[in-house]
Amino acid sequence: MMLVSTFLSIYYNVIIAYSIYYLFASFQYPLPWSGSSEMSCNNVTAENQTCQDGFVPGQSPSEQYWNKVALQRTSSMDETGPIVWHLALCLLLAWIIVGAALFKGIKSSGKVSVSPTFPYIVLLILLIRGATLEGARNGIEYYIGSQSNFTKLGEAEVWKDAATQIFFSLSIAWGGLMAMSSYNKFYNNCYQDSIIVCVTNCGTSVFAGFAIFSILGHMAHVYKKPVSEVADEGFALAFIAYPDGLSKLPISPLWSILFFFMLITLGLDSQFAGIEVISTCLLDAYPKVLKSKRGLVTTAVCILLFLLGLPCVTGAGIYWVNLIDTFCAGWILLVAGLLEVIGLAFLYGGNRFIKDIEMMIGTKSALFWLWWRACWFFITPVVLTIILGWSLYTFKAPTYDSVKYPQWGISLGWCLSAFCLIWIPILAVWRVYKANGHLWQRVKSACSPAEDWGPYLEHHRKEHYGTRVVPDPNVFVISNKCDTRL
Repeated sequence: MMLVSTFLSIYYNVIIAYSIYYLFASFQYPLPWSGSSEMSCNNVTAENQTCQDGFVPGQSPSEQYWNKVALQRTSSMDETGPIVWHLALCLLLAWIIVGAALFKGIKSSGKVSVSPTFPYIVLLILLIRGATLEGARNGIEYYIGSQSNFTKLGEAEVWKDAATQIFFSLSIAWGGLMAMSSYNKFYNNCYQDSIIVCVTNCGTSVFAGFAIFSILGHMAHVYKKPVSEVADEGFALAFIAYPDGLSKLPISPLWSILFFFMLITLGLDSQFAGIEVISTCLLDAYPKVLKSKRGLVTTAVCILLFLLGLPCVTGAGIYWVNLIDTFCAGWILLVAGLLEVIGLAFLYGGNRFIKDIEMMIGTKSALFWLWWRACWFFITPVVLTIILGWSLYTFKAPTYDSVKYPQWGISLGWCLSAFCLIWIPILAVWRVYKANGHLWQRVKSACSPAEDWGPYLEHHRKEHYGTRVVPDPNVFVISNKCDTRL
């Protein structure tokens, strides 16, 4: 998990750097990627001729700005090119913000975080504005309606992307949840929090889709094209299609500033979780040496990851970002999530885990847990196995904007995936080797919770499952006969 968080943090902060650059660029009128800017190729007639400033005819000004100005993108991954200094400075600023926010621990990050309601306010503003534009209904129909392309559901890549997006947004299988939850009070209602977060996350994604596709519908109306031809995904949606749509609105700099400021705040909150995973792992591994040096550890991590991220702000940087995103934020999360749920349900024991939760939340209901037992023991493992196997079977070499990756780049991507996953079997073999007895006894011992497994604080270890008695607002005692411990 620490390795996955490291790779994700490297490229994720580069995406935040893109947003910071676009935020600064939005303080101009007209927007530099708008059709009225001087970078238009309207005067070029020959298809094989380029513009005076190096722009390609047939591309929208927004696409030209992204490739030639923001990224200064080279022709392939083989051509590295120089460091793009405006992106390097934006990346440095992003890491300074992250380091300053987490210098004194995760609690200090709340002092620099923008209100959680701010993204919802921006999305609501964009939705209201987008809904009033001509052509917005066609965009909504394409998003969820009669124009939706349901044949995409037959593609493995769509299911893999959907699964990894849920894993990423909820911080599943890459350590963020465990790092953050370790700061909770022991009797925090983790079950209730999980339900609220999951429902809110999915609801927000659906809500954001209406705001985005209403603008894309207006773009399709302006360009007199089908919505499918202006609706992009990934980087193209955030930094080409949507900025292009915002440039068509009155007072376009205002909408652009709001949009990219929202992206930055959302990105930083996710980045905080990733860096906290790395810092927490280091502090837990070497508590005697590093416990009193949290600020120094956080600073060192941010500096190191900034330096590792510099290749991602060269002329070939977008190819590196896309490579890490493909090979480190996809199958690794699915494999890790599958192994986690198998380990939880079949090795640690799903019923034991349920009792752990009941001990912390203070309620008990056998009927209530039937659905979750079905999920942990059958539904989730089966679904993840099908998606993982299907996506690997139909794997196609990644491309960026129709540019194919060199063979060494694809091999490097697989090496990154293997480097993150190989420690799982290595540590498993090591645990079996260190156990006592013959081979089967060693395997059985390695697949069982440690005898001293339990709550960190001693007074929690002495409590048992049952009905909760609350002597004061902060402490309660549970009594019954059961030896299962956290």
